[in-house]
Amino acid sequence: MLEIIQAGGWLMLPILLCSIVAAAISVERLWSLQRTRILPKNLLAQTWTSLKQEEFDQQRIRDLRSGSPLGHVLAAGISNAKRGREIMKEAMEEAITQVNHDLERYLTALGTIASIAPLLGLLGTVVGMIDVFNSLMLEGAGNANVLAGGISTALITTAAGLSVAIPALMFHRFFLRRVDEIVVDVETESSKLVDMIHGHEEAAGH
Repeated sequence: MLEIIQAGGWLMLPILLCSIVAAAISVERLWSLQRTRILPKNLLAQTWTSLKQEEFDQQRIRDLRSGSPLGHVLAAGISNAKRGREIMKEAMEEAITQVNHDLERYLTALGTIASIAPLLGLLGTVVGMIDVFNSLMLEGAGNANVLAGGISTALITTAAGLSVAIPALMFHRFFLRRVDEIVVDVETESSKLVDMIHGHEEAAGH
């Protein structure tokens, strides 16, 4: 592996750095985007039970907000529940926007790596080919081994760049899809809370 990196030239260093950053982001997002961390099971039911029993004080709201992204959204709704259905929905929509932003953390960087890694590889190949043609000018085309070896070295960076870009692009698309699915579920749960609170109040009013 070290020989390949050395053969590819100095442009292998930024490609190698891109691969390390992409791997770190992918591992971090795989951990952070677990559904159980974002959408704890039965959280809505537990929250509604506590609300009906009037167990919610400011400390409980703070605990709910800090517990999970879904809890953050539910806490925003509960804090504004007495201000009417529309105000409550707007507060939760703002919280969902913030949650969405947090869930997409580092994904722009991952997408950028997927875009620039093959370009770095291509640049390495161009630089390598320039060296090959310089060798041709100095030594002529009589030594086929030198020519083949130079071209092989030039293509190493393209292969390396693609090897980084392909998995980075796959993970980038995968994480964006997962974020979209999670946000839809958060929106569904938040809508249920609005209906529970205001539907319950309207029923009680009748």
